[in-house]
Amino acid sequence: MTDALTRLLEVAPASGDPHQKDWDGVERSLGVRLPADYKELIRVYGGGNWDDYLYVLEPGCPNESYDLITWAAQQAEDLEGLWEFEKKPAELAVDGARVVPWATTDNGECLYWLVRPGFGADEWTVMVNEARGDRWEHFAVSCTQFLASVLAGELRSALLSSRFPLATHEFRRIGAA
Repeated sequence: MTDALTRLLEVAPASGDPHQKDWDGVERSLGVRLPADYKELIRVYGGGNWDDYLYVLEPGCPNESYDLITWAAQQAEDLEGLWEFEKKPAELAVDGARVVPWATTDNGECLYWLVRPGFGADEWTVMVNEARGDRWEHFAVSCTQFLASVLAGELRSALLSSRFPLATHEFRRIGAA
């Protein structure tokens, strides 16, 4: 278990049974290997809502609105269209670089992994895109490090709500719609 996941468990204990996934099938559908810390996060918590704001996407989520595979396909298509009108973030200027979503918010911000050639999945870092805008932020941490650090108040995003995180943290598993 990663240090970041251990910190998350201290903030909001997980409940229920472990969430098993066919990761080989998920990764075939996405066309990429996924970070081990994300797989562990999903195994322990499943997809869910943190502090009534941030939704961690899950492959095969009971609520299809938060399904990782669906989001990845939609975002890839939406971003390709967007790049025709807006400049790509500098982190995506390298040939073969792309982003894959792993979380979203109530306001519509999207959190992505930055996928770059020559970097393994466990080296992916986090990109945040503002809702309905062209501003991006890059954080040189994994998704679980990002989540644990934001909840602990050690890391701050100018694009996420100023009301996030809450003083008392809560995690709610995403159920069927």
